[in-house]
Formats: sequence, C-alpha cells, structure tokens
Amino acid sequence: MLWSACFLLSAVSLLLLLAVVSSGSGASAAAGEISVLVRTTTTTTETTTSSSNADVAAEHCGDDGEWVRDGKRRRPMYEPWQCPFVDEGFRCRENGRPDDAFATWRWQPRHCTLPRFDARKLLEALRNRRLVFVGDSIGRNQWESMLCMLATAVVSGDGDGDKAAAAIYEENGSTTTKHKGELSFRFRDYNCTVEHYRSPYLVRRGRPPRRTPRRVGSTTSLRLDAMDARAHRWKDADVVVFNSGHWWSRERLRQLRCYFQVGKKLRMDMSVEAAYLRAMSTLNNWVHREVNPHKTLVIFRTYSPAHTRFSRSGSCAMETTPELNSSRISLHQWPGMLNPAFEQSKSGTAAAAKLQVLNVTMMAAQRRDGHPSVYNVAAAAGQRADCSHWCLPGVPDAWNELLYAMILRRFSWIIWDRGECENWSIGQSDHICFVFCKCYVKQYALMEFIG
Repeated sequence: MLWSACFLLSAVSLLLLLAVVSSGSGASAAAGEISVLVRTTTTTTETTTSSSNADVAAEHCGDDGEWVRDGKRRRPMYEPWQCPFVDEGFRCRENGRPDDAFATWRWQPRHCTLPRFDARKLLEALRNRRLVFVGDSIGRNQWESMLCMLATAVVSGDGDGDKAAAAIYEENGSTTTKHKGELSFRFRDYNCTVEHYRSPYLVRRGRPPRRTPRRVGSTTSLRLDAMDARAHRWKDADVVVFNSGHWWSRERLRQLRCYFQVGKKLRMDMSVEAAYLRAMSTLNNWVHREVNPHKTLVIFRTYSPAHTRFSRSGSCAMETTPELNSSRISLHQWPGMLNPAFEQSKSGTAAAAKLQVLNVTMMAAQRRDGHPSVYNVAAAAGQRADCSHWCLPGVPDAWNELLYAMILRRFSWIIWDRGECENWSIGQSDHICFVFCKCYVKQYALMEFIG
C-alpha cells in the first residue's frame, strides 16, 4: 500500500510539473534529471517567462563578487593534517606559516547566493559518476582541494588514516606525489571517482615534423591543432574541468625547447598568446565534436594569476590580506591568458556540447596573500617563494564552491534543505515518497521532483 501511494503521488507530481512546462516556463532536461526552472520576480507568487537581468546574473554568478570574512560558516572546511591528499608544498601552516587568515575568507557573488557546500549532497550527485580535472599543477591544486572537501563527509575528524584509506583509495595504488601524471581516487561508498590528469597545455606534445630546420635542433613541438593523446579517456566522464595558462610563457617554452606546430608545419613566427588561443580553439572544437552534451558537463576554469612580479614587495612573501579593492588590480599584468572566447559550435546543432566557463581570474588576482610563499617546504631555510600555487585550505576551496553549484545545477534532482525551502506539499518522515518545494537559487524558483 505504501509503495502504491508513493507511485500515485509521484505520478500526480510529475503531471503537475509537465503542466508547468507546457505553460511556457523554461525547462532543463538532462539524463536522470527532471527539473523546471521558473523565472521569478521579487515576490513568491509572480512568475515571468520574459528575459531579464537575472538570466545574465545566473550565468555569470561567480565572476562578480568580493572576498568577505567568514563569520557564519565554519572555516576552514578541513585541516591539512586531516586530509592525506594535500601535497607537502601546499601545507602552509604545517610548513611554518604563522598566520591562518588566508583560510578565513570566502567569496560572495554580488548577483546571487551560493548554496552552502555540502559534501554529502555533492557525493550523492556524483554517485556512479566521474569528476575529472585536466590541466597543470594549479589544476592539481584545485583537485586536491576537492578531494579534501569531499573527504569531510566520509572520514571522521580524528585524522584516522586507515579509515581514510578504506573509504577513499587510489584505484591503481599510486602514491599522491606531484610527479604523477594520472591519479584517480574512488569514493567507495558512492562508487564515484575524482581524477586528475596532468596536461599543462591540453594539446599534444611530440616530435617536430620532418625537414625541421637545423637551427631548431633536438626539440619537441606543441601540436596546436590536436588534443592531448589521452583525451579519449576524458570525453565520457560526467564532469570535466579543464585549466591551462601557467606553462604558456616564453621562458617555460624556451626551457623545454618547445616549438609550435599546426598541421605538418612549425610556426616559428607565432606569438605565445596566439598559440594559446589556437590551442583553446582546438579544445573548444573537440568539446563540440566529441563530447555528449546529455552526459557530460565540460568546464574551463580560467587563468589563476601568479603574483611574483606584481605585489608591493616584489613577491608574495609578506602578504597577509587580500586586495579588497578590485579597481586597483590590472589584469593586463597577465596578458593573453584571461578569458578565451569559446565560440559556439559551427555546425549550429543543438546536440553539440557547450564549454562552460568558470571565471576565477579576478578573484584569484585579489588573493596575493593565499600563496605558499616561502612556506612551501617543511623545515627548509631560504627556499624560493612559491607565488603561483595556493595554500590548502585556501583559495581553491572557493573555486570548488562555485563548481559545486554548477554540478548540482546540472546533475542533482534536489537542491534543498530545511532552511532553503518553503511551501512543503509533503511532510518529512522515514518513508518520504517525494518532496515538492520552491527553492530560490541564483534568483530562480527551482521546483524539483523526486520519486
């Protein structure tokens, strides 16, 4: 009888949702997901289907905001000593940094309210799925942050390493060293993986073409028109987060003796900025051509600035507070790497996947205090300041809070808790058939159905 009642109530709710869709409200239908997005005004009763500034705000929720002291939420969300996934160089407090203020700031968007990060809710959304990070060591920085944030829902706060190893483990038994090019951690109870692939340029590296000029000598080439050879391993993941930028410098390319190649020809006269944009065009075209939009959410996280040359002291070593006045920051200090314009599919078909952009450049540029600086190696004197990577916990946690909202918006059937919903149609019990409520997320009324 109970299951019959559940089925009947679920069917009634589904018919109600379909009625809302047919009345002209916006709908989002993805695999395993039934949700209706209804644009709202400031009141809870009026709805409108006309375009508004709220649409723009929702699309660019993370771009415009400010760093604020976190007085309400518990900070930090984890401690490095509780998380075995953090590289030694990112453990700033353990490496002797005397202050912890860098971990007490949170990002507050101006045009929307971010849902509070809930590790269990994200793990449920990722159940039986793959979350993949592809990029350079800054991408690894973000990947480690995500592992630690998710681990808070699985491992108790006593730092028991054996429990952590049982609940979260590297699938191939590899150790978590920064020299590993591929790492995949499985959350046993959720059957999901959080993976990292080291690919600083995202495009393919290989030998230069035949008949290369003698002055080039023994080198490698960057195939700007071809994706990394492992791309076939990413395209079927459920969420893929790309990043690139730090290796696109004349100094690094000269050190690696890399030249740019398009087709079968070396492009000796191509600038680094032009090569970077050409590589991003290759990424964009690959997403449109190879990725199934009904399965995979593809995100490009923008360039995270280094502060070696541009802070007041000439490095990040003495910085302890963010630059809260964004008007004082010139993004021209990081030319060419800021926000590549990803064009829509040239085929014009709705089936082509869209590359979403997670723009963190300005919010990262304000955090010159968040780098490991000289506290990047334990008990070492006179080490070089690291003003590119980030302390953990720290700035990458804020990126993952934005990523969290993007993933839930795509995959989760239900985004709510007691404090976020009103107008309940079914009370809570041990045998909930369904919940039907209105939640205000990113200036939308989000009506969700589960059965």
